[in-house]
Order: sequence, then structure tokens, then C-alpha cells
Amino acid sequence: MDEALIGRIVEEVLHSLGGDAAGTVHGMPSRTVRVGVSNRHAHLTPEHSDILFGPGRRLTPLRPLLQPDQFASKETITIATAQGVIPNVRLIGPERKYTQVEISRTDAFLLGLDPPIRQSGNLEGSPGCVLIGPAGSVIIDHGVILAGRHLHCHTSEAAVLGLRDRQIIRARFGGERGGVMENLLVRVGDIHKLELHIDTDEANAFGLKTGDTAELVY
Repeated sequence: MDEALIGRIVEEVLHSLGGDAAGTVHGMPSRTVRVGVSNRHAHLTPEHSDILFGPGRRLTPLRPLLQPDQFASKETITIATAQGVIPNVRLIGPERKYTQVEISRTDAFLLGLDPPIRQSGNLEGSPGCVLIGPAGSVIIDHGVILAGRHLHCHTSEAAVLGLRDRQIIRARFGGERGGVMENLLVRVGDIHKLELHIDTDEANAFGLKTGDTAELVY
């Protein structure tokens, strides 16, 4: 297959994605991706949402997130332990099958917790906390994690970039505090859109903010 044909195929695939998320450089896929910095937040089950905000009350969108069908909600909660309290923790909607609190290591020090680094939904053996809303409170015995750094990638984008689900890659950042970040998990699926997710501690270490870019290395 000649290079011109390869270039046309790549352009057609990228066009079908509705933009230049993966982009091209000299006819080949660009490995430059958008960075999304994830501040502390929580996900709730409908049952816990009922307790914290009142029966039948569902999370209401404040702004959409890049990942399809996800949004930052207008609602916030307070998370607390015997050693610390953090108010105004944003909730991410819509509701899920599990309640999960994602914090940074700095937050964990404040709360006196030692949560594991986990991917979303892997909550076994994690510590719990108290969730406090305007209508009530919930004690969860597990569900607090440090979110493992990861790359969201649509199936079509993965095909263009030569990535596979659960692959471990690296990312290179520029700037005065630039460097290489190891152990990035690739999450491929039809509900994803190309974006690199890191937490606030990681972003501060590399001098990054949401909307900055990184180069994938694999």
C-alpha cells in the first residue's frame, strides 16, 4: 500500500470522527493529545443521590465534559473523615451503579486516608468516608481512590493511532517543568473520546492545566 493511499485512509477516518482529535503530521497520525486535569470529585448511585439531595432528585448539568454524556453537575457535597473535611466537592453525572470519590494524594493527607491508586470502578479494599449533602448524609465503607492516570480513546481513534485497550504507554510534556509521565493506561471503547486524564497533583508537578497538550510515547 503506497503512502498516498495510507494518507487518504487516515484523513477519512479522522474526518469520520468529526474533527482533528488525533490530527495528522506529514500524512501520519499525530500523537499529540489534549490533557484533562481532574480535580477532586465524586460519582453517586441514584440511591445515595436520593439520600443526599432528596427523593427523586437527580443531578443537574452545570457544564458538559469532553467525554460523551458526562457532565459536571450543579450539585456539590462535603466529604469528611474523623481527621478532616473537604467541602464543595463537585459531582459528576449522570448517576452510576457505584458511589466513588476521587481525590488527590494531597487531599488524602488532609483526610487522614491512604487510598490506593485505582482505575474507575475498582474499589475493593479502598477506604470510605462520610458524604454530606443538603438533605442527608451517607457513610460509605469503601470507594475513595486516587484515580490512576489514563487515556480515553475511541475505538476509531485507537485504530488510527495503533493503540489497544489496557495498553500501558507514556506521555511527554513540554514547558519549564516538562518531562515524561509513565504508566498511562489506555482505555479504548465506543463511549470514549481522545483525552489524557491526570489529577491535580500530577498536573502541578508538570506545570499543566486542562487544555494543554501531551505527546504520546509508545
